[in-house]
Amino acid sequence: MTLPHSLGGAGDPQPPQAMEVHRLEHRQEEERKEERQHSLHMGSSVRRHTFRSSEEEHEFSAADYALAAALALTASSELSWEAQLRRQTSAVELEERGQKRVGFGNDWERTEIAFLRTHRLLRQRRDWKMLRQRTEEKVQEAKELRELCSGRGPWFWIPLRSHAVWEHTTVLLTCTVQASPPPQVTWYKNDTRIDPRLFPAGKYRITNNYGLLSLEIRRCTIEDSATYTVRVNNAYGQASSFAKVLVRTYLGKDAGLDSEIFKRSVFGPSVEFTSVLKPVFAREKEPFSLSCLFSEDVLDAESIQWFRDGRLLRSLRRRKILYADRQASLKVSCTYKEDEGLYTVQVPSPFGPREQSTYVLVRDAEAENPGAPGSPLNVRCLDVNRDCLILTWAPPSDTRGNAITAYSIERCQGDSGEWVPCHEAPGGTCRCPIQGLIEGQSYRFRVRAISKAGSSLPSKASELVVMGDRDAAQRKTEIPFGLGNKITISTDDFEDTVTIPSPPTNVHASEIREAYVVLAWEEPRPRGRAPLTYSLEKSVIGSGTWEAISTESPVKSPRFAVLDLEKKKSYVFRVRAINQYGLSDPSEPSEPIALRGQPATLPPPAQVQAFRDTQTSVSLTWDPVKDPELLGYYIYSREVGSSEWQTVNNKPIQGTRFTVPGLRTGKEYEFCVRSVSEAGVGESSAATEPIRVKQALATPSAPYGFALLNCGKNEMVIGWKPPKRRGGGKILGYFLDQHDSEELDWHAVNQQPIPTRVCKVSDLREGHFYEFRARAANWAGVGELSAPSSLFECKEWTMPQPGPPYDVRVSEVRATSLMLQWEPPLYTGAGPVTGYHVSFQEEGSEQWKPVTPGPISGTHLRVSDLQLGKSYVFQVQAMNSAGLGQPSMPTDPVLLEDKPGAHEIEVGVDEEGFIYLAFEAPEAPDSSEFQWSKDYKGPLDPQRVKIEDTVNKSKVILKEPGLEDLGTYSVIVTDADEDISASHTLTEEELEKLKKLSHEIRNPVIKLISGWNVDILERGEVRLWLEVEKLSPAAELHLIFNNKEIFSSPNRKINFDREKGLVEVIIQNLSEEDKGSYTAQLQDGKAKNQITLTLVDDDFDKLLRQADAKRRDWKRKQGPYFEQPLQWKVTEDCQVQLTCKVTNTKKETRFQWFFQRAEMPDGQYDPETGTGLLCIEELSKKDKGIYRAMVSDDRGEDDTILDLTGDALDAIFTELGRIGALSATPLKIQGTEEGIRIFSKVKYYNVEYMKTTWFHKDKRLESGDRIRTGTTLDEIWLHILDPKDSDKGKYTLEIAAGKEVRQLSTDLSGQAFEDAMAEHQKLKALAIIEKNRAKVVRGLPDVATIMEDKTLCLTCVISGDPTPEISWLKNDQPVTFLDRYRMEVRGTEVTITIEKVNSDDSGRYGVFVKNKYGSETGQVTISVFKHGDEPKELKSM
Repeated sequence: MTLPHSLGGAGDPQPPQAMEVHRLEHRQEEERKEERQHSLHMGSSVRRHTFRSSEEEHEFSAADYALAAALALTASSELSWEAQLRRQTSAVELEERGQKRVGFGNDWERTEIAFLRTHRLLRQRRDWKMLRQRTEEKVQEAKELRELCSGRGPWFWIPLRSHAVWEHTTVLLTCTVQASPPPQVTWYKNDTRIDPRLFPAGKYRITNNYGLLSLEIRRCTIEDSATYTVRVNNAYGQASSFAKVLVRTYLGKDAGLDSEIFKRSVFGPSVEFTSVLKPVFAREKEPFSLSCLFSEDVLDAESIQWFRDGRLLRSLRRRKILYADRQASLKVSCTYKEDEGLYTVQVPSPFGPREQSTYVLVRDAEAENPGAPGSPLNVRCLDVNRDCLILTWAPPSDTRGNAITAYSIERCQGDSGEWVPCHEAPGGTCRCPIQGLIEGQSYRFRVRAISKAGSSLPSKASELVVMGDRDAAQRKTEIPFGLGNKITISTDDFEDTVTIPSPPTNVHASEIREAYVVLAWEEPRPRGRAPLTYSLEKSVIGSGTWEAISTESPVKSPRFAVLDLEKKKSYVFRVRAINQYGLSDPSEPSEPIALRGQPATLPPPAQVQAFRDTQTSVSLTWDPVKDPELLGYYIYSREVGSSEWQTVNNKPIQGTRFTVPGLRTGKEYEFCVRSVSEAGVGESSAATEPIRVKQALATPSAPYGFALLNCGKNEMVIGWKPPKRRGGGKILGYFLDQHDSEELDWHAVNQQPIPTRVCKVSDLREGHFYEFRARAANWAGVGELSAPSSLFECKEWTMPQPGPPYDVRVSEVRATSLMLQWEPPLYTGAGPVTGYHVSFQEEGSEQWKPVTPGPISGTHLRVSDLQLGKSYVFQVQAMNSAGLGQPSMPTDPVLLEDKPGAHEIEVGVDEEGFIYLAFEAPEAPDSSEFQWSKDYKGPLDPQRVKIEDTVNKSKVILKEPGLEDLGTYSVIVTDADEDISASHTLTEEELEKLKKLSHEIRNPVIKLISGWNVDILERGEVRLWLEVEKLSPAAELHLIFNNKEIFSSPNRKINFDREKGLVEVIIQNLSEEDKGSYTAQLQDGKAKNQITLTLVDDDFDKLLRQADAKRRDWKRKQGPYFEQPLQWKVTEDCQVQLTCKVTNTKKETRFQWFFQRAEMPDGQYDPETGTGLLCIEELSKKDKGIYRAMVSDDRGEDDTILDLTGDALDAIFTELGRIGALSATPLKIQGTEEGIRIFSKVKYYNVEYMKTTWFHKDKRLESGDRIRTGTTLDEIWLHILDPKDSDKGKYTLEIAAGKEVRQLSTDLSGQAFEDAMAEHQKLKALAIIEKNRAKVVRGLPDVATIMEDKTLCLTCVISGDPTPEISWLKNDQPVTFLDRYRMEVRGTEVTITIEKVNSDDSGRYGVFVKNKYGSETGQVTISVFKHGDEPKELKSM
């Protein structure tokens, strides 16, 4: 329950009845104020008093107080009415309070009584204050009146009154003024003093009869529309009064204060559109904008309103409404299909709102997956509950040839910006329930269409929805009380405390679809205050069992969509309510429910008809499809001859009419319409009849621009301009009316239409003034009536100057130039016309400027060097010996603009060789004619040209082109609303080129693309061929060989392909008989050509040899053959490889390598790849010779030979040398026992093909006693023996291999020299030790066997300085030389002898030598075997 915040007070709102009374008083007062202001605005008298003193004190006399008493009595009568009104208000308040007092006690009543008492007291105080103020004002006015009675300034008793009159009538302005003494009177027109002497006699008449002032204006014209002011003044002051005079120029508008001119003068300038909104073809996800220009600045920019399909648009984040510099624009930064529709801009104007409309069509964005459908649109959330809703959308119009199989639904929670897939709906429906949502959370949804080609782009997101209880507002009630207070009561507050809830009621299906059923039920009564959730059960009819329906989250809303039902089965459902106390009993079962079948799309609309509209649009109508499921219609179009339908709209159209914009003028189109529903897009309607895009036929607009061309005593010649809108048809004629200014009625001049725009009007009265008006007629009927012309006086022209030229026409308007044409004046004056003066006026300027410095003689002029984007007005004056005559009627403003699609005259030569000039105008009306002229002097000479006209095209053919045909050819399309014209100047040079081309066409030559060519085919055949342009099937070929025509034979085959323009002769076996000349004579209609080929002398002999070689090669390739011959290659490791490749092999094919006719088994062959490989690890002179590879099988054999004896071998060695030189490592320094060695490692070195040179400090070194140089196969070295300090410095090695030269350097100084010397000294000392150390040099075998009882003698050679000590060891034990053991030393030879050996003597023996430099042991294994045994094989130990 909601209680008021306070008990009321002086500031509380008043009762409604009292407020209504005060609003009535306020409205009446505002109306009286507006009436006073309006009267002052229309005709006012402004008083200005002159007083003797600038200030005056308010001193009241006895007369003042008497006047105040009288006024007080008057005021009291007024107050009585107000008091009565207050009493009525109080009665209403008390009645209302009495009705609301029940239930609130006496405290409330006392508070209200106190409030009313205070309120009444405040009203009385305010009324007395206002009464006193009004009394003082009236006393002051009476005092001023007495002072002015004796001598007073002027003031208007009756002010001027505004008038609205017809043109050429008289208006009289009158007013009454009072003043003492009489005032001076002055009249003004738009603040300019009126002096009747400066105007034509009788124009103005001013009178003053004893204060009655009048101004008479005779024969009013449009220029007399103005504000007229009369000012009066005397010694006591001055005053003025003004009035507006409106002169109407034609019938048809309301007169007086409702007229157009008066409204413009009173309310300011009218805002008009100066640009036209054009249809916009936007693309989805891209920006677009609409803009329009106004004639005047709009003071209140917020008054400009934009609408889409009748709905007011506001600025949003992606949509901005702007206004600046008289331009209103609507800019959309990111376009969606929902932005498609009819856009209207509306701006206020004194004559009613002005508006323009155009259609914005939104094309589908480029699909992410080629062939994917367009995106859905109009995604909406319906039936929003606490945890579920129904989502609907409209299907796309373009599926790109692939049917939609499903829709993917994505959701975004809150402002997270993260879109998550939440459901997938089948392709045959655009409606889906969304469940499992969270109460209180906000969601947005978007949809993608899916086909076999992929997924579409996402649709525009739906509006943000907040999940909540949809029935919460219905459970609340507002109870008003007191003065504007109210109490909000919820039915939940009256719920009793319920433990176990009652079962829900009225379980039914609120929506049944082919894939789901939406169940709905009513909450239990009573429901209790505890929150409720629901559980659902289902049962198949006839099963007798109930099955619980599983849900992902508790069901909080009395709505639930069941998705897992089986088709062709009927179900009943029941619901239980759950709260914190427990589970209710089940509800009553629902009625049987079954899924519906697949929804069918709606039928197409009938009677689809297309009508012409504009030059780029067609209007369509059709009968409506009466079905509640209808979402709208999609329209499709195609050009006649095309099989592919194009989508017109991407947002369903609600009505049964549509104008298709953006069509190509002059093209024929077909249209069809399809119905759109939630089941998808239906079948196409029958295609409309082909319709050509043209302007629809309508009645023409009114003629205008009347001019007097000549005048006699009782006749006039009148001319006028054609209608601006001709109605898409030919103007059949004009009806002219005349009006004498002294008569009331108009009279028709002609009964039959006048075909021209010049008419001679007779039987007029001399001296009278006449005005004219006209109407144009076409096949659609008689058009609008024009405005009356100016008054023309019927008075014979006698002036010496010529009359005005007429029919000034502007054509060929381009970016900076145009063409002016006119007709000479009908009245020539005192003499013939000698020239014309042409002048122009820029937009916004009142100054006329000459176009040319002097007069021109012709009646046409090309005006150039104009400014792009500006508007110009032109007029022409004729001149004779008496001077310049009257100017012509000015042309309409001409805007200079670049027209990229402007049609020009085409000049060329047709298929028959005729020179022609052609002009095409697809936008021309059906009744239009093409008017050709030469040099702007009239129609073309039929003796020299022939004109052929077809639909929208005209062609001028020169019969016998010559110098007489040179000049400027121009063409104008008649009966077109816009200028369709062009010109072309045919020069002598251009004519010569055209005549040459004409001769070539009439005497054509078959174009030669490629002359005779000679090719040798794979089998040795010779192919002679040539190529010309494409020929017709009737083309002929004659082939001449040595002056005799030849035909196909077994040895010589002739082919002639006319489609490709190919002539070929294939000679199977070229021989001496085929020597000679070949000539191809071609003829195709009139076209001819002859091409000759000569095969003689050396050319023929060379061709014969090449053909024979090719034939032999083909025969060779019938069996296995070498695709790649033998060739050598040197690897980076300096290995020489001989390779070849065989093709056309089979399993039995044999591959062999030969060197010097001897077969080489080391050669390799890979049957899989056909590659043969022979590797030479280290090439030397012994590898010099002839290498041969041969392949053979039962089909034949082939071989390939490589001669490595001469230049080829030198090239290999040179390449080896180059690789070896490049492989040289940086120089290294090494100490040796003899000295210092500098060397570089190479992969290969050959003395004959590689030269090395050593330098020391840039001085060449030669081998000597201390310097030695040398090479090996892998090393180049320099040895410095017994190095000294003079050997320090830079050493350079230069390696030359053929043209390859490489230098390597190192610096033998400093630490490098010290390290090398230290190594040298160390190795030298070790060499001395090694030389003098005790060693066993040679003599002892590893193993020795001997028979028992034999004598064993072992001898070895030792060395060492000093002589080493010698001892023998047996099994690592010293040998004692006794009995059978003896040792003998002879110089360096040491011998041990063992007599009568036995088995105990077997073992390992060793001789040990030792001196001061070292020791060494030499070992031998002795094996003793018995008599009769075989000696055993022993291994050295």
